[in-house]
Amino acid sequence: MKSMDEVRAELRQPAIDLHEMIPHVMKSYAELSKAAQAEGELSSAFKELLALVIAITRECDGCIVAHTRGAARLGITRQQVAEAIGVSIAMNGGPGTVWGPRALRAYDEAVAARKS
Repeated sequence: MKSMDEVRAELRQPAIDLHEMIPHVMKSYAELSKAAQAEGELSSAFKELLALVIAITRECDGCIVAHTRGAARLGITRQQVAEAIGVSIAMNGGPGTVWGPRALRAYDEAVAARKS
């Protein structure tokens, strides 16, 4: 996986284009995502870790970038991210050992970006 910034840059213009072409779909997806991640019986932080584990499982670099940034924004610790990655490895085997470290690197980049 490229760096977090490279992935975001690569996806930026195609995402803008898609938003312009299907604004209702993209807005509806954003609203669904916001509702799904809202505080409830499960905390937003826990839900963000769930989303990260799914992103690793699906081998989705854009999703990993989004959810590691979300984890950093919510104050999720590096150890919490690592333990969530451990669940992904347990459930995915070999691919989890490849995409999990990529997710940890993306989390480190997100934390560094928030400090700068």
